[in-house]
Amino acid sequence: MAITVNLDVMLAKRKRRLGDVADAVGISIQNLSVLKTGKARAIRFSTLSAICRELECQPGDILEYVPGDDGDAESDA
Repeated sequence: MAITVNLDVMLAKRKRRLGDVADAVGISIQNLSVLKTGKARAIRFSTLSAICRELECQPGDILEYVPGDDGDAESDA
């Protein structure tokens, strides 16, 4: 997938734990873990907004486009 999730980087920079952020955002630690490992296929804007609020960051700090890694981009369109 061409989108890389850097949630683990932001958690480390902010010295926050996955469980604490999951509680504050209102989602399960399992769902946040799926996002953190890059296995999520989608994220709601409301969830992304809540994560950014808790980590005091921008969506671009969490999600990154990596050119040339579009192996399944056509099937996702």
